[in-house]
Amino acid sequence: VILGAGTAGTMMAHKLTKVLDPTQWQITLVDRDEHHIYQPGLLFVPFGMYEPDDLVRPRAALLPAQATYHGQGFKAVDPEARTVTLTTDETLSYDLLIVATGTRIVPEETQGLTGTGWFDTAFDFYSMAGAKALHDKLIWWKGGTLIVNVVDMPIKCPVAPLEFLFLADAFFKERGIRDDVRIVYATPLDAAFTKPRASAALGQILEQRGIEVVTEFNLAKVTGSSRTIEAYDGRTLDYDLLVCVPLHAGAEAIQNSKLGNDLGFVPTDKHTLQSRDYPDVFVIGDAADLPTSKAGSVAHFQAEVLTENILRHLRHEPLQPDFDGHANCFIETGHGKALLIDFNYDTEPLPGKFPLPVVGPFDLLSESHINHWGKLGFRWIYWNVLVRGEEMPLEHKMTMSGKRV
Repeated sequence: VILGAGTAGTMMAHKLTKVLDPTQWQITLVDRDEHHIYQPGLLFVPFGMYEPDDLVRPRAALLPAQATYHGQGFKAVDPEARTVTLTTDETLSYDLLIVATGTRIVPEETQGLTGTGWFDTAFDFYSMAGAKALHDKLIWWKGGTLIVNVVDMPIKCPVAPLEFLFLADAFFKERGIRDDVRIVYATPLDAAFTKPRASAALGQILEQRGIEVVTEFNLAKVTGSSRTIEAYDGRTLDYDLLVCVPLHAGAEAIQNSKLGNDLGFVPTDKHTLQSRDYPDVFVIGDAADLPTSKAGSVAHFQAEVLTENILRHLRHEPLQPDFDGHANCFIETGHGKALLIDFNYDTEPLPGKFPLPVVGPFDLLSESHINHWGKLGFRWIYWNVLVRGEEMPLEHKMTMSGKRV
């Protein structure tokens, strides 16, 4: 049974149907609806660069024909009895469980955020509804103070708030109102990003664009009536428009089961991807509590390791500790440019060329037009290659080839 039919779950369903004997194994996926959303594209919706319909496909069209799909969601997991209870009260038994439930936003957990002004002067762009509502606001907004705030870590795609800032700067310049907009980034981190070298590069771009950064701002509450956000240390910031990246949590049913921690993420071996508590449970993607980015590229690199380790587990062989925390992502910087970062548990983003030394064609830790086109082109790769479990010409382990130390 695979819990979650998003990026990670769909990939694993395809990979396992290719390697498991269909006369011996039945693959069943469980999710809560019929629509698969290309989540990286939500960033572009507020600026009119993508339409919502560009980002949605029926789940059934993406899943392997050999798999069974339940779209009503689940409400409980009993890892000791090895059962999953669906919201319909039907019980599924499993021999092997893959948790691919991702992460969800919980804006209601922040005092006042979803109160007065929600989807009027305060928005998220991590949901389709929020991204669409923000687009409708931005197309007529005349200016003022825009605050982009991250409530807490971890979040999906940690660079997305920075991308939003850069795209907003470019959007307002194109509309001729940039001088009428003060852009502020309020982050709980002590710098622009978690990795020092990337943080320095991204911080320099923020400074060049005239974007203010307020660090170690841990949001306590939002007062929509006065358009104010307040940190736990008492600092306050006034806004005309608030774009908030809400608190994230794992799936509620995972959080309430014996599988998850207090935030609903599953304690997972950082190298083998096996549950640290239950040997017949494996975890992939954002559902894991691993110290790496919650991003689609991570799930892609994990899928290679997980497929092999599931086969080893079924053969009663030792698991391979082969996942090294590899992540890479394009970072939109506006004006048709982007930069690319590639890193893992032990190595922070470095400058250079990717994926091939010298020729690239992508630039690491440096803005370029080709990086921008790489980000836009990834949408086709996502629908046609990545989620279908097809092989891609990238090693799952990070390589130092092309990087300058």
